[in-house]
Amino acid sequence: MYQKLVAYCLSKKGAVQEYPFGPETTVMKVGGKMFALLPVTSDDGAASISLKCDPVIAANLREQHACVKPGYHLNKKHWNTVTADGSLPMDDLRAMIDHSYDLVLGSLTKAAREAVLMRIGG
Repeated sequence: MYQKLVAYCLSKKGAVQEYPFGPETTVMKVGGKMFALLPVTSDDGAASISLKCDPVIAANLREQHACVKPGYHLNKKHWNTVTADGSLPMDDLRAMIDHSYDLVLGSLTKAAREAVLMRIGG
């Protein structure tokens, strides 16, 4: 599951993979800002991913899904940590990644956002 989540994050325009916290944690960024954080897993079992989220939506997701918790070591109002254990369909996980990416992209300056969106093949 970890590889699927990483691959989907990297499919987003301008997304880059970094390891600022060491080799155990993959950080996905757009325009230099984090939109996803994934602890590296060595197997293809359950993985977790932390994603930025609108506070109202974040609270609703936590109420509806046991696998969605307040962001681990992150601002709990704006971040959720999702355990990808199969209880949520991949389409829902992709939608959460899309939402996080869009929030972060939208928070960039106009120039930075345009630089991301104008990138060829990225």
